[in-house]
Amino acid sequence: MRKRSTAGAPEAVASSSGSEAAEEELFAAEQRLGGDHPAAEPAWSDEEDALSEADEEDSELSSSDHEKESGADSDSEASSAVEDSPSDDDELDTAIVELAAGRDAEDAEAHPPVATPNGDPAGELQIDAGSDSSEDDRPPRNTIGQVPLEWYKDEQHIGYDRDAKKLIKQDRKDKLDTLLAQTDTKQGLRTIYDEYNDEEIVLSKDELRLIQRIRQGHFPDVEINPYDPEMNWFSDDKEIMPLSAAPEPKRRFIPSKWEEKKVVKLVRALRKGWIKRSSERNLAVQEPEAYLLWADDGMATDRTATGLSYVPAPKTKLPGHEESYNPPREYLPSEEERNAQELLDDEDKPEFTPQAFDSLRQVPMYSSFIKERFERCLDLYLCPRSKKKRINVDPQSLVPKLPKPQDLQPFPTTLLLRYTGHTARVRSISPDASGQWLASASDDGSVRLWEVRTGRCTRTWTLSGVIHCVAWCPNPGLSLLAAAVDTRVILLPTGNTQAVLVHQLSKHTTQNPFRKNRGRVVRVLFHPLKPFLFVATQNHVRVYNLAQQALAKKLIGGSGSTTSMAIHPGGDHVIVGSEDKRLAWYDLDLSTKPYRALRYHLHGLRSVAFHKKYPLFASASDDASVHIFHGMVYQDLMTNPLIVPVKILRGHEMNQFEGVYDCAFHPTQPWIFTAGADGCICLFTN
Repeated sequence: MRKRSTAGAPEAVASSSGSEAAEEELFAAEQRLGGDHPAAEPAWSDEEDALSEADEEDSELSSSDHEKESGADSDSEASSAVEDSPSDDDELDTAIVELAAGRDAEDAEAHPPVATPNGDPAGELQIDAGSDSSEDDRPPRNTIGQVPLEWYKDEQHIGYDRDAKKLIKQDRKDKLDTLLAQTDTKQGLRTIYDEYNDEEIVLSKDELRLIQRIRQGHFPDVEINPYDPEMNWFSDDKEIMPLSAAPEPKRRFIPSKWEEKKVVKLVRALRKGWIKRSSERNLAVQEPEAYLLWADDGMATDRTATGLSYVPAPKTKLPGHEESYNPPREYLPSEEERNAQELLDDEDKPEFTPQAFDSLRQVPMYSSFIKERFERCLDLYLCPRSKKKRINVDPQSLVPKLPKPQDLQPFPTTLLLRYTGHTARVRSISPDASGQWLASASDDGSVRLWEVRTGRCTRTWTLSGVIHCVAWCPNPGLSLLAAAVDTRVILLPTGNTQAVLVHQLSKHTTQNPFRKNRGRVVRVLFHPLKPFLFVATQNHVRVYNLAQQALAKKLIGGSGSTTSMAIHPGGDHVIVGSEDKRLAWYDLDLSTKPYRALRYHLHGLRSVAFHKKYPLFASASDDASVHIFHGMVYQDLMTNPLIVPVKILRGHEMNQFEGVYDCAFHPTQPWIFTAGADGCICLFTN
C-alpha cells in the first residue's frame, strides 16, 4: 500500500463525505493509534479520493495478505511498526473500511438495487468466477465494435444497439456538476463513465479489491500461490521402451520435392545475376561508374551539390556565307530586293543585309553589335531554361513493312496492244469466260467484238442509242452477249429503267424483287457462292438475302457518290469506288464500315475490278491512270488482308476531263483491259 500521512487522511475523508459522524470516528481511530504525526498534507485530488475509498474497503483483505506474506505474528508486526510504522496505516485502513461498510449499508437501505431481467442488480458489474471475461453478465449496448467514436462526433447518436436502433447521445455533465456529484453523492468516487456505451458504471467492492491488489503489485486473486511446488514431469529413471513406437514414414528416406524446386530457383537466380555473392556486391559498391573526365558523358543534367540541375545555355548561331566580307553573288540582294526590304516593317526586316567589300580593312563597324550583345545577356539572365528531350525515332520504323513488288509478281506492267476502232468514248468492256474474245461498247452506238491476242475486230453491231454496258454470260458453254442501250437491254424485254431486275435465262423470265429503289442504282452483282444480291446506290451498298427475302447488311460509304463495285472471288470482301477519289475495302465478317480506305488517285474513280484467280485488284480513274494492287486474303480469319500497291498503268489520254471508264481482268492470265474516253482499249500484260 502507498504510505501517506495519517493526519491528512481524516481531513480528506471528512471533506469528501461531509459527515461529522465519520469525522469523529476517524479521529477516535487516530487517538487509538496514539501516534504523533506530522502536519496535515494538502487536500487529496479526485484520483486520490477514489483510491482512498478503495483502500478503506480493502483494508481487511490487505491486512490478511500482509499476514500471509510476512508469516509473523502480531508481536513481530508491532515491533516492526516502531521502526517504519506500517501497522499504523493498516489499522487506519481497517477503520476506513469499517466506516465505508457502514456507509454502504445505509446506501443499500435508502436506495435498494433494481434487479435486471436476468436477476443481476442494476448498475453493478457481476464477475463470474469461472470466466475470464468481465462482459459475460453485462453485454455491451453499442454494437459498433472498435470503431473510433470520432466518426460520430457530428451525429446525434453514438452507434446502434442489438435491435439496430440508434443510441442517442445523453446530456453530459460539465466538470462542476461532476465535482458536486462526487462530493454530495456517496458513490461519486466509485462512478466511472463508459464512452462507448454512453453510461455511468458504479464499481462494486470486488472490483475495488481487484484494482487495489493490482496497484499493490499482487495477483488479482488471493487464492493464486506463485510458490507452488513445481511438477516434475520427467524422472531420472531410464526408460527401456520408446514413448512412440510408430514406424518411420517413407518421406524421410526420399529427397524432398520442394527442396529440389527451391534449389532450381536459386540456381536460376544465380545464373541470371539476380543473386550475387558477397565479393561481387562489395566490388560493385567500391568501384563507382566510369565516366569521361574532360567530355560531356551525359552527366550534364545530374544534380549538383545544391540540388538543382544544370542546364547549359543555348549557343549562338554561327555566321554563314552571307555574313562574309565578300560573299558569293547569289547571297547579295538585288536593287529590287533592297527596295522591297525597305518597305517592310521593322519586325519583318532581316537583321543583316549581305554586303561585298574588296578587302577586310574596308569593313566598317557592325552597328547592331552592342544591341545583339545586350539582348544576348538579357536572354541569359532573364529567360528560364528548359531541356527538351529529343526522341530519336527511325523514320523507317514508322513505315509499315510491306513486301517488295518484285516478290508479288505476276501482275500487269507493260502495254502490249491497243484496240482502236471506236470514234467516241468507250464506256464498257467485258472479256468472255474463255479469255479469247473481248466485247466493247461505245458512245458511237456500236458494240465491237475483238480477238484478244491479235487485236483484230471480228464483228461490229451498230445499235441505235448510247450503249452503257456490255456483259458476257458467265456460263462458259453459252456464248451470249447482252448490251444495255438507253432504256433497252438487247436480247431481253424492256422494263423499268430504275428497277433492279433478275433474269432467268433458262426459263426466259424476269423478276422485280424490289418494290421501289432507294436512290439511283449504280451497280448490281451476285455473290459468287451464296444467294446474296449486292445493290450499290449513290450513297450505300445493300446486301440482300434472296433465300430469306430480307436485307442482310448495309455498307456505309464515304462522302462521295458511289461509282463502281467489285466482289472478291471468296465473297467475304468488297471494294467500292467513289467520286471522292477513294477506294474503300469492306470486310463483311468484320464490320459494315470500311476496313481500309485507299486514296491514291487525283480524280474520281470510274471502275474497280478483282481478278478471279490471282490476288490482284485494280482501280480506274478520270486521271487517265489504272492502279494495280496486290490484295491477299488469308484463310485464317484472325489475319488481316495484305494490301500492297504494286503498279501504276498509264496508256490513255484525258478527253474533256475524263480518263479511264472501265477496266477488266483477263479470266485466266494476269492481264488487264482498260477502256478510256479517248476511244482506245488497252491490254496490259506481265
